[in-house]
Amino acid sequence: MRIGPDGRVAGARYVASPNCDARPAGSRASLLVLHSISLPPGRYGGDAIERLFTNRLDPRAHPYFREIAHLRVSAHFLVRRDGALVQFVPVHMRAWHAGVSRWRGAGRCNDFSVGVELEGTERTRFAHAQYRCLARLVRALAARLPLRACAAHSDVAPGRKRDPGVHFDWARGLADLARR
Repeated sequence: MRIGPDGRVAGARYVASPNCDARPAGSRASLLVLHSISLPPGRYGGDAIERLFTNRLDPRAHPYFREIAHLRVSAHFLVRRDGALVQFVPVHMRAWHAGVSRWRGAGRCNDFSVGVELEGTERTRFAHAQYRCLARLVRALAARLPLRACAAHSDVAPGRKRDPGVHFDWARGLADLARR
């Protein structure tokens, strides 16, 4: 796996999200933020996550979607349960994934982070294929970006977020970056 000059990962399926913008001048991604997501909650597969990240989620398709269809959010990457990688935002751009956030005294984590969503919930274990894909992705990101740390969404938005949850195994594939 490698990242091209356009900020896209070779081999990842690319679905462009409009929910991104330029990073502030002089800002580079030094933090990896891990999330978990499933839409509807607890269900895997389907296109609802992609629809959410591209502002095409139909609020009539599921009762929960009425609560979130108005959100303008994205992540750089989504790792599906089977290990398939989907990219929404080039890594040099700012994806809108962390919201109100803070890491080691610095606010606005979207400015200096890469967001990776793992298809799953805070209450379930992640699949072996996801850890394999994540490890390869992290190696590619670390080769291209000045990554110095990895944090859970719950670490950068404590009290507001709980993902990826207690079942995420930090030692599997992230030993080099795990919560530095």
